[in-house]
Amino acid sequence: MKLSGATSLSWSRTVSHSIRIPQHLAICGKRLQVFCAIDETEMKNQLTVSITGATGFIGRRLVRRLNADNHNIRVLTRSKSKAELIFPAREFPGIVIAEEPGWKDCIQGSDGVVNLAGMPISTRWSSEIKKEIKQSRIRVTSKVVRLINNAPDAARPTVLVSSTAVGYYGTSETAIFDERSPSGNDYLAEVCREWEATALGVNKNVRVALIRIGVVLGKGGALAKMIPLFMMYAGGPLGSGKQWFSWIHLDDIVDLIYEALMNPSYKGVINGTAPNPVKLSELCERLGAAMGRPSWLPVPDFALKAVLGDGASVVLEGQRVVPARAKELGFSFKYPSVKDALKAILSQGNQI
Repeated sequence: MKLSGATSLSWSRTVSHSIRIPQHLAICGKRLQVFCAIDETEMKNQLTVSITGATGFIGRRLVRRLNADNHNIRVLTRSKSKAELIFPAREFPGIVIAEEPGWKDCIQGSDGVVNLAGMPISTRWSSEIKKEIKQSRIRVTSKVVRLINNAPDAARPTVLVSSTAVGYYGTSETAIFDERSPSGNDYLAEVCREWEATALGVNKNVRVALIRIGVVLGKGGALAKMIPLFMMYAGGPLGSGKQWFSWIHLDDIVDLIYEALMNPSYKGVINGTAPNPVKLSELCERLGAAMGRPSWLPVPDFALKAVLGDGASVVLEGQRVVPARAKELGFSFKYPSVKDALKAILSQGNQI
């Protein structure tokens, strides 16, 4: 290797692709000859992604997935100190964490934005809390859309993946809902309609994927709150047990969001649910079998509401949602059956 000058870089592709060169050598001069080659596919596929809601249940796992694949991550948060504890620099080298004044600089120059922010619904719904559940989603989504729209063309992200929920469809014990189904007429359906409409206000040149997410099963989340009740009441069904439970494993929803970032075919509404929704009675039976417990004494509605608040309506009423679009796109579910999903989650340890 010969070094002189400081004007340009000439490459020779005559040797093994296994040799790589650090980026900082690109400043070296015109008489520099580097006998190596760059993995162009890897460079092309490396994205810069800004994420709201990164410290939440889904967001944390998504950040880990992106980090493992060497993407550049920008966490958009309200609390930098909290995010720094969750994503320490030693584990996430190069991660950028920004509070709201810094969101503009993060979004400009990002390839994609993932919007997962929103106040949890598993709480008691006073009129003030209901207002905050809606506004927390609308406010963050509106800000993200505005920052994307105001970005210079050359620095504007090309894709927005924005979460919404299966609450869009309302509830039913008999109907089957796919992406073409109309919206319901209850409170959560109203929230979802406004949430989605806000995201769709983004620049027309930005690809939008709206992921209507079901109940996410993983180590933590809703399942962590349901397990103690389940054990207290001898593993019986929640409420009547006749309600439909549209669920998805945490790994699968993260993979679906990841694919929506990468694959230009993923656009419009996509249901983020497993292909096999179950009745709550079956969920509890499967959970009892996985835990080695009987499943006979029903968990009363009031007990579930005591833990999940008015958010228990998501579980107690429910809807049968199928991922028609994801299947059309060829998405492969790691956990298509609730039996395998629960077995995998419980095998991670006794503490969910």
